[in-house]
Amino acid sequence: MPQPRQLALNIFIQRWGHYPEAWKHPANQPISARPDPQFYLKLAQIAEQAKFDTFFVADFIGRSGTDLDAVSRRTHSYQFEPFTLLSAIAAVTKHIGLVATVNANFSEPYNVARQFTSLDHLSGGRAGWNIVSSYGEATARNFGHEDPRDHGERYDRAAEFVQLVKDYWDSYDDDAWDRPDIVGGRFFDPAKSHPVQHQGKYLKAEGLLDLPRPIQGYPVFVQAGNSDTGREFAAKHAEMIYASAQTLPDAQTFYRDVKSRMAKYGRAEDQLKIAPGLSVIVGESDQQAKDLFASLQELTDFTRVNLGGVELTGYDLDGPLPDLPVPANGRGRFDQLVKLARSENLTIRQLVLRFASSRGHLQVHGSAKTVADVVEQWFVERGADAFNVVPPLPPLAQGGFVTFAEQVVPELQRRGIFRRDYAGATYRENLGLDRPADKSARRTAAAVA
Repeated sequence: MPQPRQLALNIFIQRWGHYPEAWKHPANQPISARPDPQFYLKLAQIAEQAKFDTFFVADFIGRSGTDLDAVSRRTHSYQFEPFTLLSAIAAVTKHIGLVATVNANFSEPYNVARQFTSLDHLSGGRAGWNIVSSYGEATARNFGHEDPRDHGERYDRAAEFVQLVKDYWDSYDDDAWDRPDIVGGRFFDPAKSHPVQHQGKYLKAEGLLDLPRPIQGYPVFVQAGNSDTGREFAAKHAEMIYASAQTLPDAQTFYRDVKSRMAKYGRAEDQLKIAPGLSVIVGESDQQAKDLFASLQELTDFTRVNLGGVELTGYDLDGPLPDLPVPANGRGRFDQLVKLARSENLTIRQLVLRFASSRGHLQVHGSAKTVADVVEQWFVERGADAFNVVPPLPPLAQGGFVTFAEQVVPELQRRGIFRRDYAGATYRENLGLDRPADKSARRTAAAVA
């Protein structure tokens, strides 16, 4: 019997809050810019107590060594390396999914396969991979890269990269390591191994992984992309897509478009969760939530202005958005901000206050009931299967993530659209995603068919 559709919730924590100037907020004072591992461990445990599906760690790798004034004003880029942090979180949690961002342009398939296999076993089957293929110039210089890659090439290379990583995960059957043969002297069954032999357009590799297949078969594949190329990549590869939409009709259009592309890849629509970002402030009343947001906006620094990767410093803040070149990265998000500016005739200052605070995501500032009403409507009317919660306030501040966990989650549970407890043993099971079979099982299934 089919299970009823269930909302999924992910938390994307920024140390100071997602609002660009939230580090100045009173809840973050006195401030130290040094990293604090206990902060993340505590937040992950709170998220698990609230039955969240995912603790998501983004990764903004490679700072520029030039224009240090501009670099010093951006707080979102400084945090722990994802695998190290999530391994620590795995030790103090039992159920919540652990999603690490890995950029295919600045990693090697063998290393990625090995790291995710380790995390999946360490966590008991809770690893997820946020697949990124962005290619910023500053990041490339940190890695000594000099070969620029265009938008289409990056996605093509990422697709080959993902396939090669899968090949490493499939280099053993599920039970290849289960029965070491002491008499025969074999630690694993060589008949159940499938060495990698890959010679592709961008990558080449041969050999075996040095760990058993992940508990989940593969970690859950997560991807973010609003562009047409990104949507196609998600339809073929992703099991959750981080999206951005500010209105329900836009979200529904995106939802239908991405889901409609899946059939040609032999995939069922319920095997991809659409997760728009939710920039949320929770108040005792709608007005209090709006007041909390207004207090955040008062902290905005207009000394340097960068929107969607485009530098706008020097333009008239109270003038219209100028015609801008399309950036190599984040095209979908860039198109959103331009559309917003043109449709509502916003000045640069107004656009910063509207867009930079949420990066194009749905903004809901209101009481727990108001927030739950919006979440329920988007879920029921197929604008979302999940939400990626990106609170602009400091996580521990009144109205921030902890308030969402304490007040909004119980309201969603009372409405019957969000779990009261975890039902599965792995991240995949809790999301209702199929476990990829090993090579032998797939070959048997193909032969029977």
